[in-house]
Amino acid sequence: MSATEPISPLKDVWLRPRRVFRELADRPVGVIDHVLAAAQGVATALTVYRTQLGATHATVADILTSAFLFGPIGGIVSLYLFAAIYGRLGVRAGGKSARNQVIHVLAYGGIPVVASLILLALTAVFVGDAAIVDRPGAELDGFVGFILRAQFAAYVLLLLWSVVLQVMGLSEILGLATRRTFAVWMLGQLVALLAAVVLSVLIAILFPGLVPAPPH
Repeated sequence: MSATEPISPLKDVWLRPRRVFRELADRPVGVIDHVLAAAQGVATALTVYRTQLGATHATVADILTSAFLFGPIGGIVSLYLFAAIYGRLGVRAGGKSARNQVIHVLAYGGIPVVASLILLALTAVFVGDAAIVDRPGAELDGFVGFILRAQFAAYVLLLLWSVVLQVMGLSEILGLATRRTFAVWMLGQLVALLAAVVLSVLIAILFPGLVPAPPH
């Protein structure tokens, strides 16, 4: 692809993330950013609820309802939370960027996670409810177990590729070396995790019973 050839961010971000994020640098945050963040939230929620709610013998409808109800909200909130975290950490590390640029990196860099949601839907077509509800291996036949393991492996690879795209994108917009950018990314994840733990503890203290106890 030549430097003057038009790009399609949704397609080209997979292999040309730096050019995509340079092209998006001057664009304001738009609907696509929020749709991508919401879809990432659903994909993450399905992965979490499949294990957590599956342990309580929840139905497919329960898991899907929870994921599609809370996932988009969580995805969009996380988008702005991480944008604030990475924006501040990037400046502290010697870089510079605007909030819209960080949001573009997080939204478009998470496209592989969105692809994992499509992959999960295709898996459900082949194996049915087992793709949504986490079941003991003894309850699955060999073919279904193989499909589910392949789907999980693909999810992990897509998640790792999303990390690569986000690190490369942050490196481009912050003007930092890739190694330093990866350190910023890791620190941002730790800060967000700490914030989530503190928030969960505060909710549990202020609103006892609101957060369900983990299954035994």
